[in-house]
Amino acid sequence: MNNLRNKVNLIGRLGAQPETMKFETGRKLVRFSLATNDRYKNKNGEWQEDVQWHNVTVWGKVADRAEKILEKGQEILLEGKISYQSYENTQGEKRYSTVIEGNDFMLLNKPSGEVKA
Repeated sequence: MNNLRNKVNLIGRLGAQPETMKFETGRKLVRFSLATNDRYKNKNGEWQEDVQWHNVTVWGKVADRAEKILEKGQEILLEGKISYQSYENTQGEKRYSTVIEGNDFMLLNKPSGEVKA
């Protein structure tokens, strides 16, 4: 294993309609939440479901595609990397967040309505 990489692949459903931000520089950012789930049996043999929510950002051409075709509830395969970010809130307290920076995605199901071109 010569190259160790920060790479993540997730299969999940969009939890809300994606949000698009356009910057003065012409760059575009699309943000959305992605829910993944894992099923397992607990010590009593009962099935449990663990849902994890991931904050996702995509930029550039991937953001252009996401803005056109992604909708709440769609199931996608997302490829990206994990990014840790820090910021100060309005009270001056340092906060941390984990974001998946997506570099590609693929639809895994057809949306219920028409696909935007």
